[in-house]
Amino acid sequence: MHNSDATGIDDFDRRILALFQHDTRRSAESMGAAVGLSAAAVQRRLKRLREHGVIEAEVAKLAPQALGAAVTLIVTVDIERETAAELEAFKRRMLACVEVQQCYYVTGAADFILVVLTPDMDSYQRFTERTLLSDGNVRSFTTHVALERVKTGVAVPIAARN
Repeated sequence: MHNSDATGIDDFDRRILALFQHDTRRSAESMGAAVGLSAAAVQRRLKRLREHGVIEAEVAKLAPQALGAAVTLIVTVDIERETAAELEAFKRRMLACVEVQQCYYVTGAADFILVVLTPDMDSYQRFTERTLLSDGNVRSFTTHVALERVKTGVAVPIAARN
């Protein structure tokens, strides 16, 4: 069960990551018991995975409604000029917007898909005026209002290597 792939991640690493990504506060002892390693071995592996960028960040998942971000909107954006500079400028602006929870550069009918969180529709209207309507390179955008957050997360499917 210790097959190492080209990235240097073996099945023990995969099993640790599968546990860790769902609960970063889980103890090394508990993970070690679950995967058949010592707590020290788990800690060494987690340190290496952090250093190699496999673990990008350890963050808290917050409840948007409890913090006043009651409205979730999925926005598709069509860009007028798709030069590298124009695309990078749009990406930088989205990175700077606190309302934008996620931003994807995609293929298909739209150029970008945004997940936006706002307290209410008035706040969303101000967001669109400030970031989309004022951008001469945004050809159009379409907004979908989420009625319910059925599933959210950033967990990566992790399967053992065969």
